Amino acid sequence: MLRQLLFGRIRFFLPLFLMLLPCSISLGQGGGKAEPLRIEFKRGASSTTINGKVRGTEEAEYVLSARKGQKLTIRLSSMPKRSCVFDIKAPENADLGLEYDANYDYSGTLPKTGDYFINVVRPTTSPGSASYRLTITVR
Repeated sequence: MLRQLLFGRIRFFLPLFLMLLPCSISLGQGGGKAEPLRIEFKRGASSTTINGKVRGTEEAEYVLSARKGQKLTIRLSSMPKRSCVFDIKAPENADLGLEYDANYDYSGTLPKTGDYFINVVRPTTSPGSASYRLTITVR
């Protein structure tokens, strides 16, 4: 009797579970925050330039792997002029000597080895968009 009851419930819930499984997978993939774009230099190069665009309150996120003691230089230009800013987060929140999170350029010696996160945003919440050019050099 117990066996029949258990088998009957499995026959009822298994098709339902299999039907809902793809929905839960697609919801999990589309609902989260996107991974940052990893910056890698071409063989023999120490610099790269990224062109992008941010709309509204979007953020463009990048991650760069660098070693302690290397010099990092970042230059940001945007259209309209000064319509984008960037922020850098060092591994373990190491101090980069930045006073604000709204920068147009940065140059400094890196205090830690690891991943450095760079976010490009518009410094306003008003509607609109901005194009930017981000040049990153590591020596």
